[in-house]
Amino acid sequence: MIPRVLSITAFVLLANFIIWAAVNQSVSERAWGGVINGLSYSGYQEGDKDHYLTDAQIDHDMSILQGHVSTIRTYGVGDGLDRIVPIAARHGIDVNLGAWISPDKAHNEEELTHAIDVARANPNVKRLIVGNESILRTDVTVDQLIGYIDEAKRQTSIPVSTAEPWHVWLKYPQLADSVDFITVHILPYWEGIPESDAMAYVMYRYRQLATAFPNKHIFIGEVGWPSEGQWVRGAEPSLVNEAKFIRDFLNTASADRLDYSIVESFDQPWKRSIEGTVGAHWGLWTADGTPKFSMSGSITESARWLQGYAFASLLAFLPIQWFVRRKHYLRFKGQLFYAGLIQAVASIFVWAIMAAIAERIINGDTVVWCVLLGAQGVLLALLLVDGYELAEVLWSRGHRRYFEPRTDWTPPPDAPKVSIHLPCYNEPPHMVIETLNALAALDYPNYEVLVIDNNTKDDAVWKPLQEHCAKLGPKFRFFHLADWPGYKAGALNFGLKETAPDAAVVGVIDSDYIVSPNWLRATVPYFDRAEVAFVQAPQDYRDGGETLFKRMCYWEYAGFFHIGMVQRNERNAIIQHGTMTLIRKSTLQQVGGWAEWCICEDAELGLRLFENGHEAVYMDASLGRGLMPDNFSAYKTQRFRWAYGAAQILKHHWRALAEGDSLTQGQKYHFISGWMPWFADAAHIVFATAAILWSVLLMLHWVEFPPAVFLVPTLSVFVFKIVAGLWLYHARVKCGMADRIGAAVAGMALSHAVARAMWQGMFTSGKPFFRTPKCEDKPAAMQAFLMAREELGLLLALLSCAWIILWKFTTQNQNADLWAGMLLVQTLPYWAAIAMATVNAWPKKKAA
Repeated sequence: MIPRVLSITAFVLLANFIIWAAVNQSVSERAWGGVINGLSYSGYQEGDKDHYLTDAQIDHDMSILQGHVSTIRTYGVGDGLDRIVPIAARHGIDVNLGAWISPDKAHNEEELTHAIDVARANPNVKRLIVGNESILRTDVTVDQLIGYIDEAKRQTSIPVSTAEPWHVWLKYPQLADSVDFITVHILPYWEGIPESDAMAYVMYRYRQLATAFPNKHIFIGEVGWPSEGQWVRGAEPSLVNEAKFIRDFLNTASADRLDYSIVESFDQPWKRSIEGTVGAHWGLWTADGTPKFSMSGSITESARWLQGYAFASLLAFLPIQWFVRRKHYLRFKGQLFYAGLIQAVASIFVWAIMAAIAERIINGDTVVWCVLLGAQGVLLALLLVDGYELAEVLWSRGHRRYFEPRTDWTPPPDAPKVSIHLPCYNEPPHMVIETLNALAALDYPNYEVLVIDNNTKDDAVWKPLQEHCAKLGPKFRFFHLADWPGYKAGALNFGLKETAPDAAVVGVIDSDYIVSPNWLRATVPYFDRAEVAFVQAPQDYRDGGETLFKRMCYWEYAGFFHIGMVQRNERNAIIQHGTMTLIRKSTLQQVGGWAEWCICEDAELGLRLFENGHEAVYMDASLGRGLMPDNFSAYKTQRFRWAYGAAQILKHHWRALAEGDSLTQGQKYHFISGWMPWFADAAHIVFATAAILWSVLLMLHWVEFPPAVFLVPTLSVFVFKIVAGLWLYHARVKCGMADRIGAAVAGMALSHAVARAMWQGMFTSGKPFFRTPKCEDKPAAMQAFLMAREELGLLLALLSCAWIILWKFTTQNQNADLWAGMLLVQTLPYWAAIAMATVNAWPKKKAA
């Protein structure tokens, strides 16, 4: 065992290192060893433009820049920003002084006067730049701006300019005539230019201006590249791209003697509220003064990737050790697969946290990102649950608890008496009569059948059953309860009181089931062991070949009974079902009978029996077959009842599931993890609604796209679930690929109904029992679509959002493709619902 643990751990750690190293592979670019000509500098506190740095903080920043830059560029002098100039002088740094021009004329005049005074008083002010993109923002007219420039030129002896993007200068040549030199902003990122083409683009625009204005000196007032944020067409913000661009630019500028100021010296978190994430990440230093990259040597996207790898490895180490040592019943491939999955989940989560920290999205003002991290944690937990089931199914050495129908037992005349209870409500008489005839043909000497019809109003429905029971003889007793509480559980509790005193076992079947003659012979012998409280056979159906709709439903049901129930049986944690089940009568009486408060009284009873220390037997063999819901509405109603009942059970039994020792760890695991996918469906409707709202806010430019670190894992987990589901079906369910896909569609079609049930189940407790209609007519096409009207509404909303996002953003932001992809993935359950409704409405034709 120890060599296996060591080999698996070593392999997983090595594979994890290779992946982290590959993702963070270093790149090379020309080194830079000189002094930077110019850098932009803002004097605002981290994350807050309304508060300014103290003199000591400015001095600290200048001490960092000293020796690395000869000149800084500022953007205003009001609110104490003029203090930057003399502090910079103490560190031998010159200043290209800015005067901020806004739509406020009085402010502009005050700002300009103040800037002129500062320039006169400080010899390290070498240039005066009046306005920053004020024409681009339409804060003032060209003539107004020229007036301010002329005023500055009259009152100072230093060169005066204004700063605008290249196209503004070309559009307004009179502006160029008014300045001593042209201050141009050339930012290839904002124009969607890939980093590989960015330097060529800068030079193209520079030469374009030089040609247009041959007698003007050109100062590149802003040039740079962001390290974090959203894509703009082919322009990807990243640390590697920033470092490559800056180094390339500095070397080119030195060779071509360009005059420039890089934007910017330090990251500016306060810009997030103006320009989004990208606005906060243009600095060569972080906001706390740490260099973001070196000007020589190789460049890596994350300088701390080794720490990330180490933390992810440590996070996964103990779970891997526990898993490999405890799950010795798995073959080597299964242990290696799941150990790798644990490591992958840990690495993805660490990657998300590191990206969030790098983008400075973990703080008190960004609760939404913390919610995203939490949601991703839940998503990855679901991935581990699915992966665990996959590993157990594919790579177990064998079953630890496996039961087959007994064929080695011939019941004697005094075999344990079985009292079979058949509750029914408003069921078609011909269907129930078929069930009774099958019960009459049981190959077992000692049983009775109690038919309990509760609350059926129409005499024509229940009286034929009474008459037929009389024909079948004294073994069959009929009870009509005209006004009886408790729904199915109430009827079963009545039947328990009427059970023959000498009966040892109580059996329950639904009114549509035709049992096999050997049902009791194959199952009753398991009660020889006193620990066994109930014996469960799977639900099976005889009408799966009637239509394509029913064929899809049939194989969807089959997955649970041939995969999920078999795995749960390994840990004595099956879900009891209210048909094809046998229960020891004395045990049923001891635990108080059936719970009339729960609409899934069967599953609740099973859990209660486990809490009392009893065992269950599940055999993966069909011993009876019933009928499936006839239409999509009934199919959804049935699953709604099951999910609503699950929520009721969890609320009632949460203490046993969360604490104490009444349940084994394996039982707790299966009951919690088994219902987790239904909670995931409940979460899906929230996320779908939130995605629609977020898309609307994106269209209004009020928010930005979530980082890819959250979107890529989400899409990857969805793909894994689809692949895992098909793989499990291939291993355990005897059907072809077309039927596997059909089962997946049928299962997804129920997501919305399950989501509604879980939310209602968590906050209400009084939903009535829903009968699942059988032997009814197919719906017309319009009725079928009405069955999926809620799903249709959500589908149209998500599709509309995806289309608008792609139309509006795909040429500006490649994150839009990921977001639209996630919106489209979220439509799949709703497409599935529409597909099932459509198939259900097709003219009746036998499935192939």
